[in-house]
Amino acid sequence: MFDDKNHAELTDAEAELYDRQIRLWGLESQKRLRSAKVLLIGLGGFGAEIAKNVILAGVKTITLLDHRNVTIEDTCSQFFIPNDQIGKNKAEASLQRTQNLNPMVNVEADSTNVEDKPDEYFNNFNVICATQCSITQLKRINKICRQYKIKFFAGDVWGTFGYTFADLDEHEYAEDIVQTKPVNAAAGDEPKGKEKFEKIVITEKRKDNFVPFESIIDIDKSRLPTRESEMYYMMMIMLHYREKYKSDPLPSERGSEKLKAESTAIIEKYELGDKINSLIEGDLYGQISPICAIVGGVMSQEIIKAVSQKEAPHNNVFLFNPQTLCGKILKLA
Repeated sequence: MFDDKNHAELTDAEAELYDRQIRLWGLESQKRLRSAKVLLIGLGGFGAEIAKNVILAGVKTITLLDHRNVTIEDTCSQFFIPNDQIGKNKAEASLQRTQNLNPMVNVEADSTNVEDKPDEYFNNFNVICATQCSITQLKRINKICRQYKIKFFAGDVWGTFGYTFADLDEHEYAEDIVQTKPVNAAAGDEPKGKEKFEKIVITEKRKDNFVPFESIIDIDKSRLPTRESEMYYMMMIMLHYREKYKSDPLPSERGSEKLKAESTAIIEKYELGDKINSLIEGDLYGQISPICAIVGGVMSQEIIKAVSQKEAPHNNVFLFNPQTLCGKILKLA
């Protein structure tokens, strides 16, 4: 659970290191970040981008949790893993380079399967970010996060498509509102019709409520925004594929009947016709570095915003469209 009252004081060295960030979002926000304990599940290329940004932001600790071993595909997007570590555990192979990013952050590696972790384990963290997890795993972890008041994030990248999800339960944050007001000028100082104005910043306290991950799975077609529904269906196809086959489609499996079968099931369920066929035929294999950087950057930004309680968070889904190369924020469920 996140303690909003007891924040770590920054040392002189930390204040110097995080000087630019303090200027950007303020000292109190940096103190909140310095108190955060993050669990990152999944050390693929997408997870590596999140780890990089969160560590550089200056959290207290981050635990890298992944039971899988490094494959040749990982070397294409996971920049923390040396090429000679193929066959080794992903979390352990990523430890040295992630720690080197910021010696002031405590980085730990855990090679245990997330399914083997008891519920109490997750209460050691303020923020949990789950990648490369099945629907069943995401539902379970999210439920635990709600029980212990932990901020929950989920997301993934498949080829050129990606998504992020946030459940912050009941979240309070501060937002700066820029306003203008007329400046009292001495008589005769300004020409007629040219009144002088100045900008002022007012900080407002706000609150937002979120829904759990299970609420956005297989939602009714009528509740989806028409223009962005294709990306939602893509997310469902890939998540259901992983749920069924316990893995993602590999680049070597292009044209696989398994992916076609899963997409057909979603197409028939939602009566889509040929609406998303062109997307299914696109590149949904592996994790492509530029997409990991984009979607991972969005996810990292949301984690930082949630912990620092600065600015309005995305509520609740971000979808990256591989055809338009643009992202869209949707409030689902």
